[in-house]
Amino acid sequence: MRTIHVIGIGAGDPDYVTVQAISALNDTQVFFAMDKGESKDDLVALRRLICDRFIEKPGYRFVTLPDPTRAADVPYEQAVDDWHAARAKLWARAIETELPDGGAGSFLAWGDPSLYDSTLRILDRVAEHVDFEVDVIPGITAIQSLTARHRIPLNDIGEPVLITTGRRLRADGLTGAAVVMLDGDCSFRGCPPGTRIWWGAYLGTPDELLVAGTVGEVADQIAEMRAAARQRHGWIMDIYLLRAAD
Repeated sequence: MRTIHVIGIGAGDPDYVTVQAISALNDTQVFFAMDKGESKDDLVALRRLICDRFIEKPGYRFVTLPDPTRAADVPYEQAVDDWHAARAKLWARAIETELPDGGAGSFLAWGDPSLYDSTLRILDRVAEHVDFEVDVIPGITAIQSLTARHRIPLNDIGEPVLITTGRRLRADGLTGAAVVMLDGDCSFRGCPPGTRIWWGAYLGTPDELLVAGTVGEVADQIAEMRAAARQRHGWIMDIYLLRAAD
């Protein structure tokens, strides 16, 4: 039986990689990674850097797979479902052809595999066609990195925190506190000016960016920094915490 490790590798700093993750890295013969184009080559390079740092014996391989294009002209849920289905076909074929019976392969997930990451859902589809066992190694999340770098607690005393997306923030508005991920539209600009925001991008990397203040004070600054960084790097991963004004 093949084994697939889904390894959380943290938000970007190799020091976030756990001892459990290092053990799984050293058990792996084949690493599968998605090729998202030249502008995101450094995402694969960072994965290779982590492997080079922590794997003690040579001989492992990287198999990069072309990432299917996600349709922009259909409803969001359908576009994501179709994209996952296309990925599942690629992964099933790659696991069958690149990973021998009894071998161990890995997918390296930014942050933690359970938090706004599609790897586990796609592997559920792959398992309908290929036999393998899965184990999941948790990682340091971008939420943990964000609050640590801003030196703040995630929640107010006895209060909940919502984890959501920019799309849902625009649709539902803000009540209390919320961590917002996957927001390419700077949706925080729709919040009242007194809303507190702690924003971070490229957390745990040399390119890290951090801004904190109220939406009224720093929203334009964040939007400008985000646009400039995305143009400079070709991609951006960012996250922010909001707290409604009292």
